[in-house]
Amino acid sequence: MFSDPGTCIVYDGDCPFCSQYVKLLRLRDAIGPVSLVNAREDHPAVHYAVSKGVDFDQEMALIMKGEIHSGADCMNRLALMSTGAGPFNAEMARVFASPRVSRALYPFLRTGRNLTLRLMGRRRIAEAAKPH
Repeated sequence: MFSDPGTCIVYDGDCPFCSQYVKLLRLRDAIGPVSLVNAREDHPAVHYAVSKGVDFDQEMALIMKGEIHSGADCMNRLALMSTGAGPFNAEMARVFASPRVSRALYPFLRTGRNLTLRLMGRRRIAEAAKPH
């Protein structure tokens, strides 16, 4: 059981888009401390999310007080929590504030991510995972 009472974002640290996205978010300004966890690392948040059905080869996850939001729902929640400060955050908040738009756009984001990782020669997270 992952018992961190705070907020945690689990993302693919090998994905340049995911890494830049979580670095540019200004969630700390809006909600306080946020842990950023690479889904390729051996971390309790990763194990907890996977045990709840999150596939990090297909989605990122937001864990708040044990509750998991992944994929399009994660993007929507992050947009709603963002301060909107700065052009990047303002645009992300505007675009992903709608759950319907988040669900419509997320498959394109995922496809772009997967294609980019393949072109970069990066292995899927499930393939790179070490046995526990």
